[in-house]
Amino acid sequence: MSELVTGEAVALELRPAKLPSRALAVLLDLAVAVVAYIVVTIAVVAATASLDEAAQAALSVALFVLLLVGGPIAVETLSHGRSLGKLACGLRVVRDDGGPIRFRHALVRGLIGVIEILLTLGVIAVIASLVSARGRRLGDVFAGTLVVRERVPEGRTGFVPPPPPWLAGRFSALDLSAVPDGLWLEVRQYLTRMRSLDPQVGWGMAQRLAAELAARTGAPVPPGVPPAPYLAAVLHERQTREARRAFAAAPPAGDRPSAAPGAMPPPMPQAAAPYRPEPSEPYRPVPQDPPPVEDRSGSRPSTGFVPPA
Repeated sequence: MSELVTGEAVALELRPAKLPSRALAVLLDLAVAVVAYIVVTIAVVAATASLDEAAQAALSVALFVLLLVGGPIAVETLSHGRSLGKLACGLRVVRDDGGPIRFRHALVRGLIGVIEILLTLGVIAVIASLVSARGRRLGDVFAGTLVVRERVPEGRTGFVPPPPPWLAGRFSALDLSAVPDGLWLEVRQYLTRMRSLDPQVGWGMAQRLAAELAARTGAPVPPGVPPAPYLAAVLHERQTREARRAFAAAPPAGDRPSAAPGAMPPPMPQAAAPYRPEPSEPYRPVPQDPPPVEDRSGSRPSTGFVPPA
């Protein structure tokens, strides 16, 4: 895995392409370019049979430069580093900082590729890739590019194991400001690959990284704590601090009230009193008129009025 660190101190986990996959991608690109060159040359020669030999030779050179040199440059520029061969092999050309390439990168790679691939049958490119630590040929060195693997198997993706529960929060008082990014990257890479390492080799790497981390933080490794859980706990503490710093809830500057220097803070608003219903009056029956007195002599009830004499 390539240890690329951008200008923002962000570590990029890129896997440089190996020589066999790069050679296969170049052969596929050359096969497509040669077939296109032959087809176009036959068509042009048939169309320009009336021209003299000098004109036909000039057209052949122009077609060679256009298809075998300009074609790959145009394809890599338009596809951002993915030619047909690289697309088939799962490769891609990127800048040293991990960004997509531009025309100038593809131009330098294409022009130098004519010398180290076409004219020398790839001998210079193979030697340069074997000597380089990241498998770069001369065109990549001068252009500032790198060929990386774009398709990574799912089972090989890095997974950092969490620390054991009995170490959670134990290193919250450590000073991690003096630990460089390179050491954090080494710790993370070890934790992601420690299951596939030899036990003795992995134990030695864990002890070395734990000693370096303890020297940077100024606090020794607690007694009885193995180096691998110690590394996982400290890395988890760093990630927790970064997440807390990134997602800390703070009101925007425009929403904060501005106060004059030395002024007293405004009084806190009083909370509204809870609603209490007023006590209701006791129930009092409404007085009603007495029922009419029934007249025994007649069938109609008395109205209370005395008839005139």
